[in-house]
Amino acid sequence: MRNWYRFPFAQEKLLTTLTTLANRYDKACVCGCNVPGGFSEELIGGFGMADEILPQENQDAFARLQEFTQTHRDWLFGHFSYDLKNQIEKGLRSEHPDGIGFPMLYFFRPRVVVKKLDAHTIEIGTATRAEADAFFAEMLTVKPSDEVLLTPPAIAERTSREDYLNAVNRLKAHIARGDIYETNYCMEYYAEEVKLNPAALHLRLCALSEAPFAAYYKVGERHLCCASPERFLQKQKSTLRSQPIKGTRRRGSTPEEDEQLRRELQADQKERCENVMIVDLVRNDLSRSAVRGSVHVPELFGVYTFKTVHQLISTVQAELRADVHPVEAIKRAFPMGSMTGAPKVRAMQLCEETEHMKRGLYSGAVGYFTPDMDFDFNVVIRSIQYNADSGFLSLKAGSAITAAAEAESEYEECRLKAAAMLRALGVEKSV
Repeated sequence: MRNWYRFPFAQEKLLTTLTTLANRYDKACVCGCNVPGGFSEELIGGFGMADEILPQENQDAFARLQEFTQTHRDWLFGHFSYDLKNQIEKGLRSEHPDGIGFPMLYFFRPRVVVKKLDAHTIEIGTATRAEADAFFAEMLTVKPSDEVLLTPPAIAERTSREDYLNAVNRLKAHIARGDIYETNYCMEYYAEEVKLNPAALHLRLCALSEAPFAAYYKVGERHLCCASPERFLQKQKSTLRSQPIKGTRRRGSTPEEDEQLRRELQADQKERCENVMIVDLVRNDLSRSAVRGSVHVPELFGVYTFKTVHQLISTVQAELRADVHPVEAIKRAFPMGSMTGAPKVRAMQLCEETEHMKRGLYSGAVGYFTPDMDFDFNVVIRSIQYNADSGFLSLKAGSAITAAAEAESEYEECRLKAAAMLRALGVEKSV
């Protein structure tokens, strides 16, 4: 049984403290950033492992997770890898290299949960008061480090500019034939034999991006530093909510230019077309779990401004049917339409044929379940992954490919999305 104890703690120190502390634990997840919206409304973290679920490759991962949630009605933190698609749909595979090695699905029940209550108060959830007091004492001893890189990474592109342009034109040929309407094509930047401080890297990335669905996630020596602006799927009581992103503009160098770029994004017919295609796909995905007639779109083509980019975001909501388990609702919507395309299965097949890396946790989701089986999961984008055992570092970026896409522009959009991650590594001029 988990009990909750309140402690005074200043909000402005909480993210730094929890992220730094997470690096001391073998399993940890900190969801949120010091910005409004998303995970950040609670800024919540799980530390240490009391129980875990790690399905084998030949097991039904979603069925095992459903059993795990029924056994452990508690806070659960973890992830869904993009490559779970191979269990959901027939005829899909993932055969490209993966230098990070996050498992296909992993969740843990933490020994300690920390929640932000307000600007001056936190709650610590543990089995005993003594455990809560000990964890709080540990929080007070944290000394963050500003040193990110211990060895400078030599960043390389796995997909060359020429290969990228050829792949986009190949995908556009499939669109012209009517095989698909849209897909999300991704590329990878990577480095080898890197030594760094993942917690310090995540804090720097958060400062550069200020993303509402940021998450620092650690499973053994595998680290995710995620500055995602996008929600995959949330459940609050019976309400399901998804907020797909399609449409990107850089920030302007002056207030006037910034406002002009924001307005251009709002009016851009190509971006709106991309967005509405994915909204329709998400509506279809949610309808498979929803009360008839409950799927609706409270916001279409909302322009949201982040520190490095403007984004076109829509919101899709539905009421979950009583006969559908929350884990099943996630399965029916996964992978998220914004990272696949339409029709979803054929788009994923073509991504596998044209991309040069295994997506793994990228395009997947990280988040948590509550004891009441509410949940909130992000879309793993704008992220740096790091395997401390091997020293392999990976960051990926993608963009939507439609009939109107221009290969050069899409390539530059990927570089724009990678910019904050490269700046966090201090190597923005390396590629």
